[in-house]
Amino acid sequence: MPDTVQCPGLIASWINGWLAATGAIVLDSRLRLHWTKGASPVAVLSAGGEDPMAILHEAWPSTDDLEDLPIAENWSETGQLQRKVPVERFVARARAARAHEHSWALSSTLTDLCVDKNGEVAHARFDPAGPGTIKWLHHRLLKVHKKVESLSTEDLIAWVENRLPRVQDNGLGFDQSRLGSLADDTNPYVDPVVEILAFYGMSILPVRGKGRDGDTDSFQKGWLKWPSNQDNNSPSSFLWPAWRQPLDRDGIDALLDAWLRSHESVNWKQKWALLGIHSAWRIVSYQPRGGSADRTRAYGSERL
Repeated sequence: MPDTVQCPGLIASWINGWLAATGAIVLDSRLRLHWTKGASPVAVLSAGGEDPMAILHEAWPSTDDLEDLPIAENWSETGQLQRKVPVERFVARARAARAHEHSWALSSTLTDLCVDKNGEVAHARFDPAGPGTIKWLHHRLLKVHKKVESLSTEDLIAWVENRLPRVQDNGLGFDQSRLGSLADDTNPYVDPVVEILAFYGMSILPVRGKGRDGDTDSFQKGWLKWPSNQDNNSPSSFLWPAWRQPLDRDGIDALLDAWLRSHESVNWKQKWALLGIHSAWRIVSYQPRGGSADRTRAYGSERL
């Protein structure tokens, strides 16, 4: 079996594709990730002599794995966690989750360093409110996981080759491609494997706040203002790169830190080359069609 696999379904310009490729590396430390060059870079997974698809199949999370995440509604006798999270409930969860393998599930979705007037903690930008009764991230994650609970190596190979069909679901709730066209109101369809992996990709994107009373602005790693748009009133965007060298989770985390700092320099284009980065994008938010009553959230992209 090959120890390097190109993934045409994981396009770098697609935020869910980028997060999913990163999530694969998070699931198993034997995997490495880099991106092809060209007009539309795609993910390349490698494993130093082993089959990346066999590794990914071995590491695929079970329902028990996901139900044990610290963001579950009921977890470790720390009380109930729903969409609105009081500070005291978050603190109890954080204390209990410190030694958990996936404690990042809490720190990449919630922070008590930013609290609103009702005493509720802030959610990450990649933790949007969901539609109907599926209002918080963990419910959405479990719901889409049921579509791929029993996933074979052959299924993963079909997925890598972009042959695995999409399923009717809202997924994590921020992929713009799940939505129908402007001419209709069709149900959302998502790639369930991508949705699960994208959740794990969030592990390198902690959410924080300034920790000051009355300051309700939270920020998540990767979200900032692009240098060409420094208007103080303009919203921040998530920025993400594609790189040429195979990296593990810690390498991607460090590269993202260095790359985000490079934008403070007038020589940022040269810094990109030194870091091995050949392409980058920023998020463009979906504009709801139903005014203030439309709670739809989704993200597209724009090349930098």
